[in-house]
Amino acid sequence: MLTADRLIVALDVPAREAALDLVRTLRPKVRSYKIGLELFTACGPALVREILATGAQVFLDLKLHDIPNTAARAAVEATRLGVGLFTIHLSGGAMMARRVADEVETHCQLYGVPRPRILGVTVLTSLSQEDLGPLGIARPIEEQVVALAEIARQAGLDGVVASPREVRRVREAVGGALLIVTPGIRPAGADADDQARTMTPREAVAAGADHIVVGRPITAARDPLEAAELILMQLDGR
Repeated sequence: MLTADRLIVALDVPAREAALDLVRTLRPKVRSYKIGLELFTACGPALVREILATGAQVFLDLKLHDIPNTAARAAVEATRLGVGLFTIHLSGGAMMARRVADEVETHCQLYGVPRPRILGVTVLTSLSQEDLGPLGIARPIEEQVVALAEIARQAGLDGVVASPREVRRVREAVGGALLIVTPGIRPAGADADDQARTMTPREAVAAGADHIVVGRPITAARDPLEAAELILMQLDGR
């Protein structure tokens, strides 16, 4: 995989122009951009289409989590938008995950459109071990992540989203069967912000991540393109 393909920049901004400015600035080096809940709620599908029209790839990170029928119908709409990747929340259960995978596959075969890669979110990077107890989860966080990754594999998903701290365990458990997309990436010396389980870009890839998601260290930098270039250099081991 080319180094440039490993980096996904999170457009965690609240407005259309701010997002498009970042894409225009970063496009010489960055091919993939994550649109999450804040930006999608503010701007909707129209912005997804605008970014796709630039030739960039969109990772739609809405973490779909609902009854199987509703989640599957939303997943088909994400597919119709033309995004390259989108997320569901694995805490929605195996039936929901399987229904999403099946409905997307059926839609793509019926209409002859490219199939996006479906990623299952395991445990949010903002959560620590202490946060799991009140949620009724007694097992260690790494075991919880691996168990959810196995649900993703059996349901026919393409990959999972996991913190860099669990990447190695997930890779050992699933081998090459799943993509691993890793948020919570912070360059050496950067502030962790609201992430509880972080790692540097190079460490995450060395542990087995296929793609890393980086937001504020790039988007809040004085020179976002330079910040992105530095991260790409770190991925190259330079």
